[in-house]
Amino acid sequence: MRMTYATWNWFSIRKQRRARRMTNEGIIKLIEGDWQSAEKKVTRWSNSHDMPLLCYLVAAEAAHEQGKNQKRDQYFELASKQEGSELAIGLTKGKQAMAEGDFATAFDVLSSLKHQYPENPRLLNLLKTCYIQLDCWQPLLDMLPVLKRVKGVDKAEYHKLSVQAHAGRISELANQQGVDGIVRYWDKLSKSFKSENVIIQTFATELINRGADNTAITVLKEATLKAPTAELLNVFPTLNITDWHSVLKHLKSLEKKFSDNGDLHSVIGQIYMLEGKWSDAQVYFETALKLRPDAHDYGQLASALHKQNYTNAANEVSQKALLLLSK
Repeated sequence: MRMTYATWNWFSIRKQRRARRMTNEGIIKLIEGDWQSAEKKVTRWSNSHDMPLLCYLVAAEAAHEQGKNQKRDQYFELASKQEGSELAIGLTKGKQAMAEGDFATAFDVLSSLKHQYPENPRLLNLLKTCYIQLDCWQPLLDMLPVLKRVKGVDKAEYHKLSVQAHAGRISELANQQGVDGIVRYWDKLSKSFKSENVIIQTFATELINRGADNTAITVLKEATLKAPTAELLNVFPTLNITDWHSVLKHLKSLEKKFSDNGDLHSVIGQIYMLEGKWSDAQVYFETALKLRPDAHDYGQLASALHKQNYTNAANEVSQKALLLLSK
């Protein structure tokens, strides 16, 4: 008995509806973490689904979560036979690699899609994470304006990532090109980025690490004139110098304007410790601690007192440091 077109069409629609229902149930199971059921439901009726690509991608995700990598790759192979599947497959593969901490593989997969889909927000956001994890700072800087344009990041995140990337690029160039390389990079930075503490701190630290302490001093002095923050002040004691006169003169000039800055007093105390001027260091640490409690300063004060043979006082201060650390 021959099946009429109407009958065939009725069965076809019925199969398709069932396939959709099973796929929907499979997606719910995937969200719930029931990977095995998810895989079973989305593959059973995939041939009857009007969008088999969805079935194969859900199945690949479920297989991946079960550690069935060979099965996962089979689903990806089936998915690749569907028209317009490249981006969806690439995003899924990249996301899975990132979840396993394999950012190099994710980078390779996602980068291969970037030329064809240069403004896809999801792709760019995944690449952003890869760039950060792999310290690919220049590619991140190049991509950020596009990511901002497609609303993949807001203004605040754009600025934060730009600062992070510039600081990272400075460290990268320091290893590749030394002092000359980072000075050239610094000179090309905009005024706004040159006022960012993270970038200044990184630049000064890399200069110090490579013996350009005098240049670092100039940068730090200029940066701390208006805003002597802890991040910048704490770079001063790391300088590899023997004559601290000009540094102390600068810091003490700041002391007049920022007398309530405990970090400033602490750094002056640290420099006096480096010079072996224990009583001067003691005064500055005591002042710093009056302004705010700090375990490191208590430890430094205890050392200054020990150097002057004030053993009992040093022990009392050490106890305060331990008490603060235990909180």
